[in-house]
Amino acid sequence: MSKLSLFLKKNKKQRENVKYAATKSLCDENGNPLEWTIKPLTTAESEDIRESCTREIPMQGKPNVFRTTFDNRKYIAKLIASSVVEPNLYDKELQDSYGVMTPEELIVQMIDDPNEYNNFVDFITNNIGNSNINEEIEEAKN
Repeated sequence: MSKLSLFLKKNKKQRENVKYAATKSLCDENGNPLEWTIKPLTTAESEDIRESCTREIPMQGKPNVFRTTFDNRKYIAKLIASSVVEPNLYDKELQDSYGVMTPEELIVQMIDDPNEYNNFVDFITNNIGNSNINEEIEEAKN
């Protein structure tokens, strides 16, 4: 077997979904926090999300000169919405119950404790392979 064959896709390990109790405020009948199912995103998915949160803004008084801006809040919300498998953040009934219309708005309503939300963001970013989200943000700004 050549060394190259070890790099073939069939030999690549698949990352598994993981469980995480995102908030203590949503519990089962025994009072245990509900576990959410989180899927690891691919590099392509993460890059698409980053690109959707980056835009070019024309600089005033300088024709054809643009400045890049990155919406960090939108990026994090989209990362979470794309990573969460269960609960289904796209479910209309679930969105209606919280009075929101998008998965990004829903996640903030479901996890309304800032500490829990920050812990969840850390978990998501570590789960999808972003060891330091601040480095990604700086990279996207440049």
